[in-house]
Amino acid sequence: MTSTPPRDDRPADDRHGAHAHAPDPSPADALAASAADPAGSGASAAPGTRRRADRPSGSVPRFDDDEPTTVVLVRHGQTTMTVSRGYSGSSEPGPSLDERGRQQAAAAAALVHRVGRDLWGDIAYPSEIVASPMIRTQETAGVVAERLGLPVRTDPAFQEAHFGHWQGLTSEQIEERWPGRLEPWHTTGRLRPPGGGESIEDVGVRLRAGLDALRAGGSRTVVVVSHAVAIRAALGVTLGVDPGTWSQLRVAPASVSIIRLFGDRRDEIAVAGAPSEGW
Repeated sequence: MTSTPPRDDRPADDRHGAHAHAPDPSPADALAASAADPAGSGASAAPGTRRRADRPSGSVPRFDDDEPTTVVLVRHGQTTMTVSRGYSGSSEPGPSLDERGRQQAAAAAALVHRVGRDLWGDIAYPSEIVASPMIRTQETAGVVAERLGLPVRTDPAFQEAHFGHWQGLTSEQIEERWPGRLEPWHTTGRLRPPGGGESIEDVGVRLRAGLDALRAGGSRTVVVVSHAVAIRAALGVTLGVDPGTWSQLRVAPASVSIIRLFGDRRDEIAVAGAPSEGW
C-alpha cells in the first residue's frame, strides 16, 4: 500500500529558496540600513570598518572618525573694571566679581551644565575645568565647578593680556597719554603697550600653546574660564586669521564660546560669544 506524501501548502516562492522573499524589514532595521548607506547604493561597509561619526548639520565637514578635544571658553563675570571700561590685565590679580558678576557666573554655570544634555548634543558633558589665575576667573570657575561637581585646575596660559603701563586705564586715558597707540594695538595685533605689555599676537602664541596642551590630552570636554582678549585670541588662532581681526569678535561677560580641536588641526569654532543669560 502506497502512502500519499504530506501536502505542502506554502506558496511556491517559499518552497524554492532561490526565489524566496525575505521578510519586510522593521522600521529599526530600515533606519540602520539607511544610516550605514546614506546614498542608497546598496553597498555595505567593509568588515572591520566603522561608520563615520554622526555630525550635526552645519558642522565642519570631515571625512574621518577623529573625535576632538572640545574646549568650552567662558569669560568671567562683571567686575568694577568691566563697568568703568578700564584695561584690566594679568599684571594685577584683582578685581573680584561684583554682585552682577556673581549672577552672571551662575547663569554661565547653568548654561555650561546643559552642554551635552539638551544643548550641543554631539558634545560630551564637561569632565575638566581650567581657569586663569586671576581672581575674577577663579571666582567664576568656582561657581561653574560647584554646578558641575568638578575641581578647578589653574593654568596661566589662559590669563588675560599684560597691558603694561595701560593697566587700569580707560581707552580715553590711554589715548590722552599715548596718542595714536591704542587703536593699532587692536587693529594690527602686533603693537606692544609700553611697560612690557603683550601684543594681541603675543597673546595668541600663548593661547595656542595652552590649547595644544589640552589637545594632547585626548578627546574630552574641558571648560576654560578666561578673559575677553584671551578668548578672542583662542578663537582667532583656531580659525587661523590675522591677529588684527580678533578684536572684531564680541565676547561679553560670562559669554560662552566652544571650539573643537582635531588631530589634523582642521579645527572648528562651534559657538562664538553666546550670552549665558536669557536661556
